[in-house]
Amino acid sequence: MDKLTKKGLDGTQLKTIALVLMVLDHIHYFFEFTGCIPTVFSMLGRLSAPLFLFCTVEGFAHTHDRKLYFLRIWAIGTGMAAIEFFMIYGHMFRRGDDFYPQNAIFQDFMLLCIVWQGMDWIREKKIVRGAIAIAAVVGWPFFIVFLLQTFPQLQSSALFGFVVTSPLPMWMAITDGGWSFLLGGVLLYALRGNRRVQLTAWALTVFLCDFALIFGMACRQDGFVWTQMFTAYYEWFGVAAVLLMLLYNGQRGSGHKQLFYWFYPAHVYLLYGASCLLYNVLR
Repeated sequence: MDKLTKKGLDGTQLKTIALVLMVLDHIHYFFEFTGCIPTVFSMLGRLSAPLFLFCTVEGFAHTHDRKLYFLRIWAIGTGMAAIEFFMIYGHMFRRGDDFYPQNAIFQDFMLLCIVWQGMDWIREKKIVRGAIAIAAVVGWPFFIVFLLQTFPQLQSSALFGFVVTSPLPMWMAITDGGWSFLLGGVLLYALRGNRRVQLTAWALTVFLCDFALIFGMACRQDGFVWTQMFTAYYEWFGVAAVLLMLLYNGQRGSGHKQLFYWFYPAHVYLLYGASCLLYNVLR
């Protein structure tokens, strides 16, 4: 294992693999309506988000400027969420079939950065500061519910809706990732000191959340057959990303630093725009 790790993949190589898989996934996501894109594109794409999550864990742990790291992620996530807000509530920029992109993984990363910093503060014996950071993320949705119950008029406030959707999102309401993704991010960071324990715990958690739990709910549906776990409910395929994570050699890699930040929003809106044009042509 030690020799394999030294000869393995650095951070840049892992992100490049994740990027390619992400593009395949999003080609399926945006052009599925044509009936011409194979589902295998989406299946392979299940590995992309876990790989980016793993790389973000390593990036946050090793960056020399955590504030800048966080602000960059927050800015991209907030900008994309703002566009999504107008698509959802203003029905703007939607495709002819009412489809719109719900790609918000940067918001997941932003919330995780706060939790990770809180975990580090607790390790440094800054208990109160760390607890406040973690509680702020976990408790924010419940505080919002309290505000809505106390001040019902906020439910009709577009500004309030924008704030809790874009710059100050709630982990329960983010349209990408989900609670199991966030839990996986916490485990990956908490167990960084032991790679085998870290990845074993992460893989088991993903399998339990995305396979066992989903299977338990799906098997109660009429007409469900177990093979659908491989054809319809294949989110759990992402657990295979652990094989690539095991090859990480601990090196950052070189080049393309800004590419991985800006490629995400750029390719999402380029593919979405192309899908809108194609939809209008085929309609």
